[in-house]
Amino acid sequence: MKFQIGAVSLALVAAAAIAYGQGVQPAIYGFDVAVDDDGNIKLPDLPFRETWTQLGTWSVNAEEGAEGMHMVYTQPGVVEAYKKTGAFPDGAVLVKELRGAETEDLTTGRVSYASELQGWFVMVKDSTERYPDNALWGDGWGWGFFEASSPQTLITEDYKAECLSCHLPAKDTDWIYTRAYPALR
Repeated sequence: MKFQIGAVSLALVAAAAIAYGQGVQPAIYGFDVAVDDDGNIKLPDLPFRETWTQLGTWSVNAEEGAEGMHMVYTQPGVVEAYKKTGAFPDGAVLVKELRGAETEDLTTGRVSYASELQGWFVMVKDSTERYPDNALWGDGWGWGFFEASSPQTLITEDYKAECLSCHLPAKDTDWIYTRAYPALR
């Protein structure tokens, strides 16, 4: 019996290693990454800049260059699931990192690039309305903002008052500006 369990375990590890070696990463999205047991949204502890897929980058423009850059990340497996279904899977987490921007003239022309960290927006896909009485959850998502100076402190208190108006133009694409995310195409 021990030999059979060991052989099955070894086979599963080998299959995962082969899949990983072929560029296939298992889906690791889920509520535990960004939601506690009470439905409170948290900034993922994972090194998402290094291990998650970057969906795209936004430039918040000023008259003489960018005044901010927004980089958006999601866990491995989310892009593949989105491409198959055209929808974000339940438990998908989107992290939009906000940074300031610097602009200068280089040999390639006037450029803007990301500078100091300002904070993060975190959204968690909720297809089953798990937290109907929580003001951070609704319209298929959990919504939260964290400042760079206090990444463990959720700032958002009510997504309808604080988040929804910015996402209203993206209502038809599940409240997400998918056109800015080349990884989803």
